[in-house]
Amino acid sequence: MQCVLAAVAAPCGEQTHREVQDYYGKELQKSEDLKTNACVTSARPLPTAVRDALERVHEDVVARYYGCGLAIPECLASCRILDLGSGSGRDCYVLSQLVGERGHVTGIDMTEGQVEVAKQHIAYHMDKFGYRKPNVEFLQGYIEKLGDAGLADESYDIVISNCVINLAPDKRAVLQEAYRVLKPGGEMYFSDVYASQRLSEAVRKHRVLWGECLAGALYWGDLYSIAEEVGFSSPCLVTASPITIGSKELEGIIGDCRFISATFRLFKVPGSSQATPGQVIYNGGIVGHERELVFDANFTFKEGEVVDVDAEMAAILRSSRFAEEFLIRAGGTNTAAPQGCCGKRVKEKICDPFQLLERLAAPVPACCPAGTGGPLGCC
Repeated sequence: MQCVLAAVAAPCGEQTHREVQDYYGKELQKSEDLKTNACVTSARPLPTAVRDALERVHEDVVARYYGCGLAIPECLASCRILDLGSGSGRDCYVLSQLVGERGHVTGIDMTEGQVEVAKQHIAYHMDKFGYRKPNVEFLQGYIEKLGDAGLADESYDIVISNCVINLAPDKRAVLQEAYRVLKPGGEMYFSDVYASQRLSEAVRKHRVLWGECLAGALYWGDLYSIAEEVGFSSPCLVTASPITIGSKELEGIIGDCRFISATFRLFKVPGSSQATPGQVIYNGGIVGHERELVFDANFTFKEGEVVDVDAEMAAILRSSRFAEEFLIRAGGTNTAAPQGCCGKRVKEKICDPFQLLERLAAPVPACCPAGTGGPLGCC
């Protein structure tokens, strides 16, 4: 049966699934086997708690890791988390420590070999973490069909994904399923590969480029329209990092298209949430982020400081697990935006990850010394 090409769906979904399973289950045995840095790039330094948790993950699990960016959000104690495309379980075992014994982590992946690696190490990690019973589980299944794996509506506080959605033939179905299983106020926090333009048919049909996370990359602008269609809040761009292609042959096929690893956060904001601008004060209660919380590329909340936020950010903070960490009150204007240094206001939010990458690479202005943690766009 001939497959129909679409802007956000890869050719031949079942065939793509089989080829990706073979690529990650057979051809790749360790991270070093990858031909580009698309699936191993890290968008920002690891927080101390995450770095310490990672050091306690079994080396065999880490060796089979193929992720991009940082898919570990803040404020995780006692949360129920679902990891889409959990692979060998590296991120799940990190999250297991951060949610604690009262929390729970579910990993789902379509590749049998990866799931088996993850399952084989459950007892090892629970013993190492000092847990009386496992707070992790691993399922084999497709991230576009979470219901087939028995995952119920509104059953998770957070859904994460680390460089996996690009491998799914139907991106909209993935986001729709994530929205379904999230509780009201829940968050989807994910890193993935994005393209600077919609990809040509030659790129989208290239087997190696699929396995390397490039041929299935979504044009970044399409993420915003898909998220809105599904029901999520507008994507909050967190950070971005460059992707390099180490093969002249692959570069010739790709042409002038650029790729980037970017982290976004989406929220399932209840319709009852008040859609009005506000002022918020962060109380400094999130472990590891006591002095300031860098929420995304546009909003940094420092302990005790009043920040004007737009209606959407006010609704996100009011309805999510972050509500208890902020004093939220009515105020501000519809044009409220994160403040930059020098007393100026950022006129527009940064939505384009390629624009963000350019700003991150630009020299830091004298009024914004490195390490201040202030939002981008000042001066």
